[in-house]
Amino acid sequence: MSVASDSPVHSSSSDDLAAFLETELDSDSDSSSESFPIGQAHDADAQLSNHRLKRQKLEYPEDETENVASVTFSEEISEASSSKVPCEHPGTFGNMCFVCGQKVEVTGVSFGYIHKGFKLQQDEVTRLRDIDMKALQSQRKLCLVLDLDHTLLNSTVLRDLKPEEEYLKSHTHSLQDVSGGDIFMLEFMHMMTKLRPFVHSFLKEASTMFVMYIYTMGDRPYARQMAKLLDPKGEYFGERIISRDDGTMKHQKSLDVVLGQEKAVLILDDTENAWPGHKDNLIVIERYHFFASSCKQFDHRFQSLSQLKSDESEPDGVLSAVLKVLKQTHSLFFQDGGEDLSSRDVRSLLKQVRKEILKGCKVVFSRVFPTKCRAEDHPLWRVAEGLGATCATEVDASVTHVVGMDVGTEKVRWAIREKKFVVHRGWIDAANYLWKKQPEENFGLEQLKKQGTDDVIVEK
Repeated sequence: MSVASDSPVHSSSSDDLAAFLETELDSDSDSSSESFPIGQAHDADAQLSNHRLKRQKLEYPEDETENVASVTFSEEISEASSSKVPCEHPGTFGNMCFVCGQKVEVTGVSFGYIHKGFKLQQDEVTRLRDIDMKALQSQRKLCLVLDLDHTLLNSTVLRDLKPEEEYLKSHTHSLQDVSGGDIFMLEFMHMMTKLRPFVHSFLKEASTMFVMYIYTMGDRPYARQMAKLLDPKGEYFGERIISRDDGTMKHQKSLDVVLGQEKAVLILDDTENAWPGHKDNLIVIERYHFFASSCKQFDHRFQSLSQLKSDESEPDGVLSAVLKVLKQTHSLFFQDGGEDLSSRDVRSLLKQVRKEILKGCKVVFSRVFPTKCRAEDHPLWRVAEGLGATCATEVDASVTHVVGMDVGTEKVRWAIREKKFVVHRGWIDAANYLWKKQPEENFGLEQLKKQGTDDVIVEK
């Protein structure tokens, strides 16, 4: 089993550890092996370390920054092997310390996506993240964690295809060469997958700024098959493919299995609730509903893109908009090009970028919030403020937008009379998910009638 990436693009701690494990497993043809002989452990460590150092020099002779984490990792193993100081057991394969070979019980974080049975103590995880941060800083890179379903692609079970989607079967691309395709029939998995428009350009450009991970709630075989469609040459993700089998919490995602400091990690996902502990790192993206089954899954009444025989725009679509956000955040993080970036944090920078979206807008709401709800506590009010808008409960000359549900309210009539923008709440929702201020004319109250919206709430 090859667990190391061949591309120098992937000089991050996860690949560094993967390369170490590959060296460790070179003599074992069984890819599921979880241990090595105890009696040979001490002698093997020094040889292993020397071999790994030589290997790194051969692979990346011209880029010393690529070797920071790997050299430190190998040197410390070598020192631990020859030292009289008791081993601190930083991590294990199965139940064996990978430094001294002793059988130990390690209570730490499991990194099964790097290798089965591989665990690290929390102190070791922190140490590797610190090393990784220095290496990434020298390369002017951050970490980016990417969801799969409804974010980068959309999949459906073949039996769930609607009659009006049958035409898609004649439009699928060969799995022998996936580089130029965007829709694939995976008969061995009884599935069809459609890649989101602009995804290839997105990954190519993002890879110059980020070390990228896949993190999906799908199982491992599915995750790896999708990675092959998105990254057939293995140049973007390496072994950084995390599935639900690798997570530490059921039905949730966490950065505890990502070898990057939280202040340098951005997340792209369509589901905010999947990341309860990392919402400040998260860019919530509009869901990609290409197949009818996807709309049904989320109880949407509208037709899917495949049913409409349509798709998102490449240059003006969601991924294109998000790429601009990533570029802005990356640029702010490395702004001024100083050596010490320890005070920089993507979480605060992401908030700064968000606040530019509706900057200069003053919003009043009409018949949007329930009567008993305090306006300032409503999620839509907080979203608007997070996007940079100023929110108010009463109209005045400085108000630019009235968000309403009915043209008959006093506030809406005032806005029409004063030639202010009148929009429904979708204008704020769209700005939130598309990370861009939307044309007001696309969100007029007349649009609500066309959509059949009749859930008017009593005005506060």
